[in-house]
Amino acid sequence: MKTYWFRRLSAYFLIIVMSPLLGAWLAEKPINNYMAFPPIPEASQPQAFSWIVFLLITLLIITSLSFFVVKIVSIKISQATDQKKIKSFPFWGWSGVFFLLIFWIIAWTRLPLFESIQRFTFTPLWLVYILVINALSFHRTGHCCLTDRTAYFIWLFPLSAAFWWSFEYLNRFVSNWYYIGVSDLSPWQYFLQCTLSFSTVLPAILSTSELLNTFPRISNGLDTFPKFHITKPQFCAWFLINISVSALMGLAIWPQYLFSLVWLIPISLITGLHLLTGQPPLLSEISTGNWQRIWRLAIAGLICGFFWEMWNINSLAHWKYNVPYVQHFMIFEMPLIGYAGYLPFGIVCGLFVDFIMKEK
Repeated sequence: MKTYWFRRLSAYFLIIVMSPLLGAWLAEKPINNYMAFPPIPEASQPQAFSWIVFLLITLLIITSLSFFVVKIVSIKISQATDQKKIKSFPFWGWSGVFFLLIFWIIAWTRLPLFESIQRFTFTPLWLVYILVINALSFHRTGHCCLTDRTAYFIWLFPLSAAFWWSFEYLNRFVSNWYYIGVSDLSPWQYFLQCTLSFSTVLPAILSTSELLNTFPRISNGLDTFPKFHITKPQFCAWFLINISVSALMGLAIWPQYLFSLVWLIPISLITGLHLLTGQPPLLSEISTGNWQRIWRLAIAGLICGFFWEMWNINSLAHWKYNVPYVQHFMIFEMPLIGYAGYLPFGIVCGLFVDFIMKEK
C-alpha cells in the first residue's frame, strides 16, 4: 500500500467518530457514555415488535433484490457454465477443514478439558474458514488471494480490525448488539481479543466473494445491467459526505428510528470520500452496466453472516441483539429481517478495501 492509505483512513475515522458525538452533544446527551472503554453496550429492552415496520422493510428488501434475481434467472443457464475444477483440493485446505471441525467442537462443547480456551474460539474458527474458502477457490481455478496476492491478503487483516472497530463505535449510539462472556476482561484483554477477532472480517468477505466468482451462475447476466454513471463527481462527493455526516448525527439523536443506517451510512460516506480523489472501482463497473461484483459482495456478506450467527449461538463468548421493531422470527440470535443488513455490509467491505488500498 502507498502512504495515501493513512490520510484516507484518517478522514473516514474522523467523520465516523466526530459526527455522532456532535449529534449527541446537540441532543444534550452525556458524551462520556459513548467514550467509555471497553465499549460494551448493555442489554436493553428494544422497541416492541411492529408488523407495519417489519412488512415495510420486508417489501423494500424483496423489491430491491427482485431486480437482480429476475435478471439472473431470465438468462438461459447454458450461457453461464461453472468453471472447471483444474486443481486437486490442496493439503493446506484439508488441514483447514480438520481444524475447523476441531475448533467448532471446542466452541460448542463445555468439556472441562477445553474450558480455558472456549471463549477464544472465534478467531481460529474464522482463520480456518478463510483458509478453507481460499482452498476452494484454488481447487476450482488454480488461483486464490492467499497464494496469488499474499501481501495484499495479509494487509486485509489489520485493515479489517480497524474497519470493524468503527462499527463497534457506532453501536455505542444505537446499542443493537451486546456481548456475553467478556465482562471480566481487562481493557487490554478486551482490546486484544476483539482486535484479533475483528481482523478476520474483511478477509472472510473478500475470500468468499472470490469463491463466488468461480460460479458464473450466481451473477449470471448482471454484466449487462442498467448503467449508472455519475456526471458531476465532485458535487456528488460532497453531497454524499454531507448526507453521511447528517445521518451519523441522527444516529445519536434518534437511534430508535435510524438504527438500520449503521449498515448504510458507510456506503455513502466511503463512496463520497473516494469520489474526491477518483472513481471508486465499483462505481466504474456499474457505470458500464456491470453489477456482478456488487452482487457477489452482497451475497458473500450474507453467507458470512449466516456462519457468524450460527457459530455464535452456542459459543461461550457470544453476542445478542436489541433490534427495535423487528426483534422477532429469530434464526440463531439474529432476527430474520436482520440478515438483510449483511447484504449492504458485504458491499461496504468491498468499497472500504478499494478506498484504502490498491490490489497488487
